[in-house]
Order: sequence, then C-alpha cells, then structure tokens
Amino acid sequence: NYIEGLFLSSAVLKSPDYTMELLLRTVKKLREDYCFNGYIHLKAIPGADYRLIEKAGRLVDRMSINIELPTQDGLKRLAPQKKKESILGPMGFINEQIMEESTAYKKRKKSRIFVPAGQTTQLMIGATPDHDLSILRLAEGLYRRYSLKRIYYSAYIPVVTHPNLPALSGPPLLREHRLYQADWLLRYYGFSAGELLNETTPSFDPDLDPKCQWALTNLQLFPVEINKADYRMLLRVPGIGVRSAKRIYAARKVCPLNWESLRKIGVVLKRARFFITCQGKFYGESSMNESLIRENL
Repeated sequence: NYIEGLFLSSAVLKSPDYTMELLLRTVKKLREDYCFNGYIHLKAIPGADYRLIEKAGRLVDRMSINIELPTQDGLKRLAPQKKKESILGPMGFINEQIMEESTAYKKRKKSRIFVPAGQTTQLMIGATPDHDLSILRLAEGLYRRYSLKRIYYSAYIPVVTHPNLPALSGPPLLREHRLYQADWLLRYYGFSAGELLNETTPSFDPDLDPKCQWALTNLQLFPVEINKADYRMLLRVPGIGVRSAKRIYAARKVCPLNWESLRKIGVVLKRARFFITCQGKFYGESSMNESLIRENL
C-alpha cells in the first residue's frame, strides 16, 4: 500500500490497438487481480479502437491523449506517424463519454463512472518554431471544445542533433513557466489568448509574468480604486489572485479597505501598488509610466 497513484503509459508496440489492449490488460490486472483502488492516469493511444478506450476509461481515473506539437506542420516534420485527426478524434470521444456518464451517474449512482477525473493533454515547447500565441490559442480552443482539466507544457530537451530539430543549448524552462502562468490566466482569471498576446507581440516577455506584461500594455485601464473596481477588474491587477479578489470583494461591503487591510488579505503589494489606488491614494513610487514601472517590477 505504498503507492497511492500511478501514471501508465507506453510507446506504440506493433499497432495502436495491440498497445491499447496491453494497457487495458494491465489496468484490469491492477484493479481486479491486485485490488488496487488508487488513482490511475492512463495514456490512451491515438488511433486505437474506441471500444478499447471506452473499456479502459471505466477502470481508470484520468486519461490523456498527448498532442505533443502545436501545429500539423510540426507533427508532419517531427512525428509523421501521428495525425491531428487521430488525436482529436479520441479526445472528442472521451469528452462525449464523460459528459454522458456524468449525467447518467446522477440518476443511476453507478459505482465507477467513465474517467471521473477528466482528461488532459501535453504540448512540447521549443521543438518547433511556433510562437507562444499559437500555443495559447490552441490551448484555449482545447479547453473550450474538449473541457480538458488541464494542459501540460513540457520544455523540449535536446538530446540528439537532427536537421529538423532546433539547435538549443538547453531546454526552454522559463518559456515553459510563462506558458503555465498564462494557462492559469485562461482558466481562472477570465483572460483570452488574444488579450495576452497578439501578432505584434507573439511571445511572452521573459522578464515579466504574463499578467504584468498585459497590465503594462494596458496602462490606460490603471490605476483602479480597490474599493470600487468590479471583481473581473480586480482579477486583472498584478499581485491580486483569485482568493485575494474574493476577499477584497467581500470585505469592502463591510467597510472601506486601507493599505494595511490589503496586506492582511494577502495582496502582493510590491506588484499591485503600481496599478491601484487605496481610498484615492496612489502608493507606487513612480507615475503611470511604462518604463519606470517595468524597471521597478
């Protein structure tokens, strides 16, 4: 009973169906022969028969089908055996099954529903010349269309040299981090990909987190009065998270908030002070000047 959960994956052996059958047999053995009731995240094999995916989905908690590369051109160049349709098709099937089962579960109260923890996918970062904007647009579309729980971004690690691969000195870990931050803004802060990046600025600033970068390019919206701004605008202030925004929104109904109140609530004032006023007072060290604020941040 040491292991509480596991991730089960495989390269393709012989064929997608053959590999998926092996994965299904493994999961059945874990659940039925060894009575393992812990968390199982299963990597579904693109191109496998949907019946195999459906059977496996009733035995595991979460499934994922990895897109790997953001564009069809990237797949054609680096993974020609993979087709976009063979990935998105099963992803859509899994989403449909989840939606149907979640409705049926409320009526039948079945002991185990299809993939109760939802599905995810993964994108490789840096293996192709795609900009952050195209990656973020893809992520936004996947969340909207397939109701993914989350997307994992994995920095490309150069281990071999090849004409189709970029010559990198090391994995783009900072870029991976920025995409995770932006992904969080998409899921929990109400941002869209088009707000965070555009054709003129298609990649994130390595020196600033995506929310600060957005705020600096939209200084006309700031500073906002902390006691009057609506909840959506509070979420867009650098240094204010979802929890802090909810606390501010609730607390100011009782009494006006001051600087010390914000500190107790948990606002990161070293960033927020450049974008807010508190009871009409601005606490930033400089005026609303982009270069000065950037330097301070």
